[in-house]
Amino acid sequence: MTYQQHTYETHNPKPAERYEFDIHTHTIASGHGSCATITDMVKAAKARDLKMIGISDHGPATLGGGRISYFRNLKYAQRERLGIQMLYGAEANIINRKGNLDLNDDILKGLDYVIASMHYPTIKPGTVEENTEAYINAMKNPYVTVIGHCDDTKFPIDPFKLFSAAMKYHVLLEINNSSLSPEGYRGDTKFTDLVILNLSVHFNYPVLFSSDSHGKSHVGDFTYAAEAARLAKVPRSLILNHSAKSLLSFLAEK
Repeated sequence: MTYQQHTYETHNPKPAERYEFDIHTHTIASGHGSCATITDMVKAAKARDLKMIGISDHGPATLGGGRISYFRNLKYAQRERLGIQMLYGAEANIINRKGNLDLNDDILKGLDYVIASMHYPTIKPGTVEENTEAYINAMKNPYVTVIGHCDDTKFPIDPFKLFSAAMKYHVLLEINNSSLSPEGYRGDTKFTDLVILNLSVHFNYPVLFSSDSHGKSHVGDFTYAAEAARLAKVPRSLILNHSAKSLLSFLAEK
């Protein structure tokens, strides 16, 4: 069982846009692609002038991912580091078509947020209908707040059904910068992301930019997500990353 690693080691300039947070990031606890500690990630967030960072390590079904005890103890972690507000979550694996996750609700309820994603080989890709159903079933879990990289071409989806369900269950669909990067490994994700962004404009429902940074190098880097949003003419107000306060309000309404 192998996982393709991210190799993000190049320096990135500060973005022209002003963003306040990034909540899809991975430390050494994710088991692949990073040797960074939480402190390393916070230093990177500070260098990017972020106000808030979320740590969302991979769940235990990922090879080498975080153990249950790790996620259970995150509620005791510092709420502020180096002047940066901290959120602690998980990128939980969707493990079947019923939308079950690799972390139980008693763990999930202690986290600030939960990203639910599908990864091969943790779950085998299905048809458009099967993949969409799995995502929607995961959304029904009251602790799931974000659907991760639903643009992955290995797991094709019906973006219209998925967006409608996201509004119904008060869940965010992310625009994953790593997916859109030329270094990405999820295939040509741009079309699906543009459809999601256009649906955001049409329904006036927000989306979330995510770096999916494995390690510190890409924390707060939304270069390709922002480019897609400009093409879709998404107003600033619908991109939650411009306001940490708006994200916290969204989470409080869950």
